[in-house]
Amino acid sequence: MNVLYIALAASVATFIGGSFALRFRDKLHLILGFSAGAVAGLALFDLLPEAIDLGIAYYSAATIALFIALGFFGYFILDRLILLHTHEDPSMEFGARDDDGLPRAESRGFFGALTLSAHSFLDGIAIGIGFQASAAVGVVVTAAVLTHDFSDGINTVNLILKNGGTWKRAFRWLLVDAAAPVAGAASTLFFRIPESVIGLVLAVFVGSFLYLSASDLIPESHHRHPRALTTVMTLLGALVLYIVVGLV
Repeated sequence: MNVLYIALAASVATFIGGSFALRFRDKLHLILGFSAGAVAGLALFDLLPEAIDLGIAYYSAATIALFIALGFFGYFILDRLILLHTHEDPSMEFGARDDDGLPRAESRGFFGALTLSAHSFLDGIAIGIGFQASAAVGVVVTAAVLTHDFSDGINTVNLILKNGGTWKRAFRWLLVDAAAPVAGAASTLFFRIPESVIGLVLAVFVGSFLYLSASDLIPESHHRHPRALTTVMTLLGALVLYIVVGLV
């Protein structure tokens, strides 16, 4: 049950992120910049050593590296095949409609919010698997998920609003996205990852979090405000995590 309470924190982070998107848009670039550095720092300074320590007893370093690559490129494929639909199509004609008769922009906002909610469900699964490895790993994975889910909440609201949706519709999708991590974590109560495989699973998380930082959080933060301070916040996020991991 503790895992569910911890996953609830990811839900709160998602909700807070969406609330910030509605209220404090001018400061989001700094928060996202810090989050990008924090996610990358967690992957490099904590998850990567943990994956090596747990996996090297069963697998070669090359195998662990392969699973890091699988996490990175697997998420890359997911991003291009699914999350690609969340980005605007500059060639879309004004007033164009999908086959179901809905305005194409509105339909794209719906699909984008749906896929982000599905991704939040996977984040909850990551938290549950992390705690199956150990309490320390679970806390680290949760920290990474918190920073990313904050961004997910922002993106969910922005996708609905910028594609013609109402504030009420954006708020409803924000609630769905916020509930998804708890549902994902709850699903892990019904299965357990073997000890010999946990190192490889963590390696996949390393690749996934590196991709999220490099291709999602960093571009999103600089797209909003391409300022030097945004870069400083990214470096600060990585530095803070390096110090925190060293102290733990």
